[in-house]
This record gives sequence, C-alpha cells and structure tokens, in this order.
Amino acid sequence: MARSSRKQEILQAALACFTESGVDGTTIEMIRDRSGASIGSLYHHFGNRERIIAALYLEGIGEYAALLEAGLIDTLDAEACVKLFVTSYIDWVVANPDWARFVLHNRGRVEAGELGDQLREVNRSHGERIGAVLRRHREAGAFKAIPGECFVSVVIGPAQDMARNWLAGRSKRPLADHRDLLAQIAWDSVRA
Repeated sequence: MARSSRKQEILQAALACFTESGVDGTTIEMIRDRSGASIGSLYHHFGNRERIIAALYLEGIGEYAALLEAGLIDTLDAEACVKLFVTSYIDWVVANPDWARFVLHNRGRVEAGELGDQLREVNRSHGERIGAVLRRHREAGAFKAIPGECFVSVVIGPAQDMARNWLAGRSKRPLADHRDLLAQIAWDSVRA
C-alpha cells in the first residue's frame, strides 16, 4: 500500500492480522492493537470489521487495476496488450503475496457484503476501460472468435491458477519464473 495515512496504516495492520489469524479469527480489537488506532478511529474510517475487509479487498484490486491500466496505452499492439494482463497480475502477486492471498479468498465475502455494489461498480468501470482497448484489437481481427465473457478467463486463468498454487506453497519454483511462459500461453490461446 503506497500511501501513508491513518486509514492505510489500519488496512496494513488488518492485512497482517488476517494473514496471521485468518479473516474469521481476526477481531476488531486485534486490528486496533496492531494498528495502534483508537476504536473511534477504526469506526470513523470504516464503521465495522466487514467494511475493513471490503476496503482492503477494493484497495488490492484497485492496485492491480492501476498497474495494468498504466501499461494499457492505445499504441500497444494486441500481443503486448494480452501479455500485459498476465505480467501485471504476476508482478502484483509477487510484490504483494499476503494481499493477493487475501484477495483470492475473499471476493465472495465482499460481493455478498454491504459494499458488494461498490465492488461490482469498480469491476464494471475497470472492465469498460480495458474493454475499450481490447475492442480495437478484436475489431482488427487480432483475436480468435472467443465470447467476450470467456476472453479474460482464457487470458488470465492459467496465471491465476499458478498464482494460487504458488501462494499455497504448492509450486516449487518462484511464480516470477513462470511469468514470460504464462504470458506467451495467454497470447497463443487468443491470437487469431
């Protein structure tokens, strides 16, 4: 988490607690103790524990989206664009393994919670921005005829599965070692 503010300090403390004790095993008091924030500060910034969970989740997906979108420029060719999806994701996971693990395991909880609509709006907005870049390449014939709702799964699915295995300790090699291979597999899967 790049910015340093009281809110960010609380989120960092929450992530550390969730990593050590699990989401269900972490109490608001544990987050308060870890962050050094008063209970009033916690409630001022978030309102309750579920909102801390949602804020941490939204911040995480926002960081990955920002990393991806920073590289998605209009002049990027189709291959570089597809590979960027994979390399950005892997780079973010490698740089933020605890946060990535948290994001991978808590989407359903956030979707079902009081900030589920906000998550859906963030995803919709992000999808529109990347969709605009992909649309140009699709219309130019750079991609196979893959239904739109399948495209991102085909591109990022293998990298997400490999990331899950790495985060769970089931992969013997560092995730970054597979970065270029997974990017090439993504491109080979969708190119016309």
